[in-house]
Amino acid sequence: MRKWLIELRKGKCLTQQEVADEIGVSRTAYAMYEQGQRNPAVKTAKKVGEFLYFDWTRFFE
Repeated sequence: MRKWLIELRKGKCLTQQEVADEIGVSRTAYAMYEQGQRNPAVKTAKKVGEFLYFDWTRFFE
């Protein structure tokens, strides 16, 4: 589970759907990123990082 990602999203008072819409993926796909069940493509990771203001490489640590 990527608690850090959940905390970033909730800290900005955003829903999973709002983030998913902004980055162009389904809510289910975004939820899987948060749960650590799936890694986003680099292009998508960059979009999430830009939207939530963190270094996108954190997904791959």
